[in-house]
Amino acid sequence: MTVFKREEIKKILVIKLRAIGDVLLSTPVLKNLRHNFKDAEIDFLTEPPSREIIEGNPYVDNLIIFDRGDKSLGRFLNLRCKNYDLVIDLFCNPRSALMTFISGARYRVGYAFRGRGYAYNIKLKPREEVHHNVEFNLDALRALGLEIIDENPYLPIDESAENFAEKFFNENDLKNKLTVALIPTGTWETKRWGLEKFAELGDIVAENFNAKILIIWGNEKEFEEAKKLLSFMTTKPIILPRTSLKQLGAILKRCSFTIANDSGPMHISAVVGTPTLGIFGPTNPHAQGPFGEKHLWVRNEEIDCLGCNLTKCPIGNKCMSELKVETVYSAFLKLVEKNKDRITSKPC
Repeated sequence: MTVFKREEIKKILVIKLRAIGDVLLSTPVLKNLRHNFKDAEIDFLTEPPSREIIEGNPYVDNLIIFDRGDKSLGRFLNLRCKNYDLVIDLFCNPRSALMTFISGARYRVGYAFRGRGYAYNIKLKPREEVHHNVEFNLDALRALGLEIIDENPYLPIDESAENFAEKFFNENDLKNKLTVALIPTGTWETKRWGLEKFAELGDIVAENFNAKILIIWGNEKEFEEAKKLLSFMTTKPIILPRTSLKQLGAILKRCSFTIANDSGPMHISAVVGTPTLGIFGPTNPHAQGPFGEKHLWVRNEEIDCLGCNLTKCPIGNKCMSELKVETVYSAFLKLVEKNKDRITSKPC
């Protein structure tokens, strides 16, 4: 059994690949690593879509972007040349496990899923009970006996992004108005609540709270869906222009509330402090819900296959298709009650 010696740690690499939400939920690890290793060099390895989540993070010395399109062996061997003392793999898929192993680090930490134990000499054991991904990530530090001082994810937002958001709110007459962001996006089709239902809900919120509705989108397909959502609504929502992730964070920070599918933007909204209602079905909100006391989630509790994690549903995606607008609106009212300070106008 490998005995961890803190005094040997001078260079650290944290690996977290893929989706922006997953990477965002791993950021508490960085602040706590810096607290425990004040003089160590801390690097973070992720993929291109998540670059902005880490850029500007004050607890990271170097950001390494892994391009899956690059098939050369050199990209792996470069990690070995960096002479890391500690590598923490928070993704633990075959690729990240191989990276961890090739690094040659004295201490290699990870969850030994499906035969990946070869890569790690400090093997983590997942909890038996369901727990949030933030805790899943921090458990890697707890296993090393490190002190946890802060569990909150962090998104660095620069002055340029703040100025962009301020200008947008001024130009669209949103300053000091109750503004509700709708996020109908989602990387999996099974995680998406219908556009027609989002439209109906948006109209109800706009009318009952005298609220401005802001529609959030990411890629071109989602932009087309945003325009459809706008056409379905009787009130006049505003479609957000194209933004960077930091600009999106600055925009969402200025919103009063957010209603969102399980997605990266949902996590961004929660992290910047906007009370967020997550809509869930195939994923488990106890593990992937918006993190923090301000937020809530809702799902169709009448469905017995919730949390299936399927990207394609054989029974018509009932967890979403049968989730009623009334159910989501009722959850939104609970979110409002939980965060009364965000209300600037009373419901009609």
